[in-house]
Amino acid sequence: MKKVDLHSHTTQSDGSLTPEELIERAVLNQVEILSITDHDTVAAYGELSEVDLGGLTLIPGIELSSQWRGVNVHIVGLKLNLTEPGLMAAVSSQQAARSERATLITQRLIKAGIPIDADRVLQIANMSNIGRPHFAQHMVELGVTKNMNTAFKKYLGNGKIGDVKQCWPDMPDVVEWIRVAGGVPVLAHPLKYTMTRTKLRALVDEFVEAGGQALEVVSGQQTTDENNYLARLCREKTLLASCGSDFHQPSQWSDIGKMAPFPKDCETVWLNW
Repeated sequence: MKKVDLHSHTTQSDGSLTPEELIERAVLNQVEILSITDHDTVAAYGELSEVDLGGLTLIPGIELSSQWRGVNVHIVGLKLNLTEPGLMAAVSSQQAARSERATLITQRLIKAGIPIDADRVLQIANMSNIGRPHFAQHMVELGVTKNMNTAFKKYLGNGKIGDVKQCWPDMPDVVEWIRVAGGVPVLAHPLKYTMTRTKLRALVDEFVEAGGQALEVVSGQQTTDENNYLARLCREKTLLASCGSDFHQPSQWSDIGKMAPFPKDCETVWLNW
């Protein structure tokens, strides 16, 4: 099987490598098919027109934030038409929502007694596309927490004071945006949403009903049992199977192209690409 990574991030959202550096690392790690799926932006692709891909097949992608029953759910869009006007409108809408969300997170953390400097957070985010990891980095700078993981566990993770969901559009709207742009909607990292298996199945059912086409069966370093469970769910719901490291930086989660083995008996999303 080809070495495929269809979920990764650059400095255009909350990753640590520039788009060119990410391509270089993917080639070094012998990835054959790659998608850069920055949060709510496709800006990375504008930096790669002169970059030598070294035989790498690059699939245009994005990771869009949405909400479903009060849960922040991420939908990856793959094989997008980057010039489609509907996609540009969706990205613009998400950027506005992300800015509003950053303001609300700042207000909540300041109210909790944490001296957040909104301008500094914006600097950390390279002056755009602020996400919770940028707040976490600032909190480490301030000495509020020892590391970013602790910042998420105490302040920014699901259900914590800095977890703001209400700015995001409903999941079916996001799925439709991806379909309009000619892309394949993929439910990202299904086991990261901290929900029961019954609720996860309900999420998948509504994702399919909305036009979703694929499930991220392998995400980072999941266990074999987790991968096999998602593979069974994928087959049961007649969905295509995707995989991705969810790469952000070399020292976090999983390196680019370094995922757990892909389960058998799944129809891969990249089969006919």
